[in-house]
Amino acid sequence: GARTIPAAEDRGCFPAPKMMPHPLPLILILSIAILPIAGWAFSSHNHHAQSMAPRRPSHLHESTPSSGAADDTALGKPICTYKTVTIQPSGMNDGEPPRQAVSVEDLTPQLKSFLSSSGMRNGVIHVISRHTTTAITINERESRLAQDIEEFFLKICPPDERSSSEKRVEGVRYLHNDIDQRPDSEDEAQRCRDNGWNIDDSEELQKWRDQEPINAHSHLISMGLGSSECIPVVNGEMVIGQWQSVLMVDLDAPRTRTVGIQLMGYE
Repeated sequence: GARTIPAAEDRGCFPAPKMMPHPLPLILILSIAILPIAGWAFSSHNHHAQSMAPRRPSHLHESTPSSGAADDTALGKPICTYKTVTIQPSGMNDGEPPRQAVSVEDLTPQLKSFLSSSGMRNGVIHVISRHTTTAITINERESRLAQDIEEFFLKICPPDERSSSEKRVEGVRYLHNDIDQRPDSEDEAQRCRDNGWNIDDSEELQKWRDQEPINAHSHLISMGLGSSECIPVVNGEMVIGQWQSVLMVDLDAPRTRTVGIQLMGYE
């Protein structure tokens, strides 16, 4: 009479789940095994990146000077000096009124003289026109080219028909040359007062108008050419080409003019 007990599957029951080991110890073991390998890989990559990085040439050193004296030793004594140079136009007769001619004056000899007397070895020369109808440029100083410059720019921007210029063109008029309507704002009136003209007095106003030239074209050409130049200086010499000169172009000549020159650099 012994009873046979059917297996679990026969009884329609699922077998009891087997107990699996906890995963945490396995993760810890893997982490401990991988860390040294990862550290070696990072170190190897870092070393490779450093070896591939561009190297600073051995003659360049980064250093912070301990005092201003160290800078002076490396670069020389600093220089910053300025002077105004007066330019007497070539071909100008004493007492001759401006006739709105175009003249080209070579500033290079004055610049070289100022540079030599300053003792500056390395730096920059700044040259600036101090007038609204003169320009500064770098080009060849040659007499026939100077004539071409005048012809070229006066074709682009011809003088007003009311101008005293021999090159004036009939039918050409500029608003700036309507002298009888100037000054036409309080700002401009104040500018006249600031420059010594008591334009609130009718006689003084007329004197101011009488001395104003018909020269709008000169202003416009000056804007196109530019009012200043910077010339590098290396080992006491201006860095300009064999045929280059630093020129002042006077677009309302002949007049006595002034040019500002500043040297900045080191002895």
